[in-house]
Amino acid sequence: MIDVGTNSVKLLVADVADGSPTPVLETSKQTRLGAGLYGTRRLQQPAMDLTVEAVKEFSKTAGGLGATAVRLIATSAARDALNVGELAEAIRSGCGLDMEILSGDKEADWVFRGVTSSPNLAESPVLILDVGGGSTEFIVGDHAAPQFRGSYALGAVRLLEQLRPADPPGLRALLACRVWLRDFLKEHVAPVLKPALQACRRPVQLVGTGGTAVILARLQAGMTGYDRDKIESTALTLDGIREQVEKHWQMTLEERQEIVGMPPKRGDVILTGEAIYEGIMEQLGFSQLAVSTRGLRYWALLHR
Repeated sequence: MIDVGTNSVKLLVADVADGSPTPVLETSKQTRLGAGLYGTRRLQQPAMDLTVEAVKEFSKTAGGLGATAVRLIATSAARDALNVGELAEAIRSGCGLDMEILSGDKEADWVFRGVTSSPNLAESPVLILDVGGGSTEFIVGDHAAPQFRGSYALGAVRLLEQLRPADPPGLRALLACRVWLRDFLKEHVAPVLKPALQACRRPVQLVGTGGTAVILARLQAGMTGYDRDKIESTALTLDGIREQVEKHWQMTLEERQEIVGMPPKRGDVILTGEAIYEGIMEQLGFSQLAVSTRGLRYWALLHR
């Protein structure tokens, strides 16, 4: 399974038995496909070239590991771009794969189904957040049945390109980011999401999935590698996230890249990614965030 996102291309190779995937390899390459997209609505050639090369490499890797089929999906940047056909044709010519572009609703649905494939999340009310590079998916469900889902044009790369903070950004820039997020969430998200949360008859657990959530857990645990069990057992609090946000916005990019648990190429985009989580938790009244390493790719791997 190859997933072409706004910030990175991700690979999941897994053995599937009894409807459950056992990962053999999970890796990613940052290609920043969304760079320059939001002012032009066109994918930029350097980012497309990097993306095509990553897909070709991952397709070859998957074949070398014995994958019987390789599925290629794409999300926010691909569905927003006017020239996405150029990317699709370059990938098809380069490695013979057809790219399936997911709608926002389908992406949200598959994220929910992937996350709730975990037994400990299948029986309770949850709000699942997938903060990506170009969009954020919100899904409310109970007993593994989605009751509300929505995809919004709110992503870490999209917001970073909009704000273009200095290096270091500083607290004044953070205040501007927080105000923007508060207003966006209050106008576009809270009016439809709060009623869905209130309709749940039991307390709702907030669960984050995707790159930003995993990095937040890695930073909290001081983790240098990728330990699925440790990531999912790391408890994150709003106070802890707020402390990290304020610290990171006062650091230079080089300083952030040296933090234990921070992938160096995510040192810029973590600023807006973590601020989005902070803003959502504040707006919706959540004090804790659980992290899931399952999500979109898990469900896409299981269901064609």
